[in-house]
Amino acid sequence: QVQLVESGGGLVQPGGSLRLSCEASGFNLDDSIIAWLRQGPGKEREGVSCLNSFTGRADYVDSVKGRFTISRDNAKNMVYLQMNSLKPEDTGVYYCAAPPPEIRSCTQAGGYLTIWGQGTLVTVSS
Repeated sequence: QVQLVESGGGLVQPGGSLRLSCEASGFNLDDSIIAWLRQGPGKEREGVSCLNSFTGRADYVDSVKGRFTISRDNAKNMVYLQMNSLKPEDTGVYYCAAPPPEIRSCTQAGGYLTIWGQGTLVTVSS
C-alpha cells in the first residue's frame, strides 16, 4: 500500500525550530519527487519545498528560504523538513506529497500530487 505519514508538528514559540518527518511506504523516496505543502488558517494551500531525488535539487518558496531545509534518509525511506526561525505566519497544517514516478521535476509535480499524508499541525505562537 502506497502511503505517506507525517509527524513532528506541535506548538513552538516564534524563533523556535521543529523538524517534520514524512515516512513513505509502498514506494521508494529515492526514486521520487517529494514535496512539502502547508495550509494556514484561512489561507490557500501552498508549496513550501520540493526535493527532486533524480537531480538532488531542492526548491523552496521564497518565504522560507534560508530557514527551512528539506532532506532525505534513503535507509529509512523518510523525508524531513527542518524548520528554523519559525514565524507565526508559518502556522498551518503541513503535508508531504508525491507525484507518480513518471513525474521527474518539481515544476511539473505541482499538478500531479497523487499521494498525500494526513498532515501534521504546526502552531507558532507565544
